[in-house]
Amino acid sequence: MQNVTPSAIVALVAELSVAAWFGMAADRAARTVERWPAVVRTLVPALLVLPYVLVALSQHIFQWQWFALYAGLPVWLAWLLGQAAERDPERRGNWRDALILLVLGLAVDLRWFESAWPAGLRALNELLLVDMGLYGFMAVRQLDGAGFDFHFKWTDAKTGLRELAFFAPIVLLLGLALGFIHAHANWPAVWKAALTWIYIFLVTAVPEELFFRAWMQNFLERRVGRRWALGIASVVFGLAHFNKRNPVGVHFNWRYVVLASIAGIFYGRAWRERRRVPASAITHTCVDWLWSWWF
Repeated sequence: MQNVTPSAIVALVAELSVAAWFGMAADRAARTVERWPAVVRTLVPALLVLPYVLVALSQHIFQWQWFALYAGLPVWLAWLLGQAAERDPERRGNWRDALILLVLGLAVDLRWFESAWPAGLRALNELLLVDMGLYGFMAVRQLDGAGFDFHFKWTDAKTGLRELAFFAPIVLLLGLALGFIHAHANWPAVWKAALTWIYIFLVTAVPEELFFRAWMQNFLERRVGRRWALGIASVVFGLAHFNKRNPVGVHFNWRYVVLASIAGIFYGRAWRERRRVPASAITHTCVDWLWSWWF
């Protein structure tokens, strides 16, 4: 990230700490939140506004409307998911869950809130939305089977790399045929390649796999079964890339949508094998990492 300042580092650590709490102790976090009075449980996520306050004040771009949004949105999410939990104790998913997924997804895909942040620090916005979703779905909704567990296992790498091996020849042949990818020589330093892999894993792969697999595909499986859930989540994942890496003058990047939809099938397969976000995140990270260097 550019414009890295002490305040930005503190904000990043704070946001990653919330994600780490759920990633390392999801059950304990959910039990802790469950013991709080309903009013406290609903209002506490307003504290997620603090990273924005810290960065905005240090950069002299603080605006009250953004403060209200970042304080109010997580409270609204917690309240609505509390209602969903009461009316859907079996956690099959209802319109409230769908509405929140829609809001979070569009906020990221259409970059609704990015102007609140300095250029180069907008990844903090996406991480903040991830924290809101984690608190709402994991602590308040207590959604099971998500697989957001970062006690890494050998099977995560085994599954993730296997799906990469299955997907690689498809994306290479189809991507070259469509003129979407172009091979080029690029041999980065080992340290730079390693840091890039870690950055993609934390900032891109994990948030997207959490959203599309742990939440969306998870809920869909309870409604339409495993096969349809995999297909629908993969298509939605592909459509979420309609405006990514556009050539000049192109607004709907259909090549990216097609390839991303196919990729979503393999990411979804990796997740559902043992319902593990780290597994699908490894496949996702490797695809993006290889693309960034050689395609």
